[in-house]
Amino acid sequence: MSLRAPDSQLPALILLLRHGATEWSLAGRHTGRTDLPLTALGERQASEAATLVTNLLAGAQPLVFTSPLERAVRTAELALPDHYAEPMSSLTEYDYGDYEGLTSREILARDPNWDLFEDGCPGGEKIQQVTARCDAFIAKMERVAAGRVVVAVTHGHLSRLLTARLLGLSPGTAASLWNDTGSVGVINEHRGRLVLVGWNRVAG
Repeated sequence: MSLRAPDSQLPALILLLRHGATEWSLAGRHTGRTDLPLTALGERQASEAATLVTNLLAGAQPLVFTSPLERAVRTAELALPDHYAEPMSSLTEYDYGDYEGLTSREILARDPNWDLFEDGCPGGEKIQQVTARCDAFIAKMERVAAGRVVVAVTHGHLSRLLTARLLGLSPGTAASLWNDTGSVGVINEHRGRLVLVGWNRVAG
């Protein structure tokens, strides 16, 4: 179901940049609100993303938004050094609650039927809450970025859900997406709707 009124105006291009690697992302640990810095690898990924992002922008001057968490802010600094990135709480990663810091294997040992994009997390956010944050960010873009280019620096699970919502798909669709640290998703406006034209793109 579409989020948009028939007369709403869309950004021309949206780039979703996942932050670079942290110690927990390398270990497969769910990192929600724990504010970890980038590792040396993460800094390198963010720096290398600068070339890819610049090429995709093709000279356009973007509006840049970032999760306020350190790993995203630093990625924005390295990947888009000439642009101010506005912190947006709506781009923060899931609050994993009781599952913060755990690996998927550890979580599934507790609850074999767990599905993040259906259930959310005990002690953390429900899927409806995270979906509402994504929808709020989309509404923000429609207010301030009609016809513009947007770069959003965010997190793994959040960016997957945000992509599903941008495409007008159900939250559960996000389970079929995967994006590595330092990668870029590319969404274009085409004939009045947003379409996915690139996913999990990395420099090189």
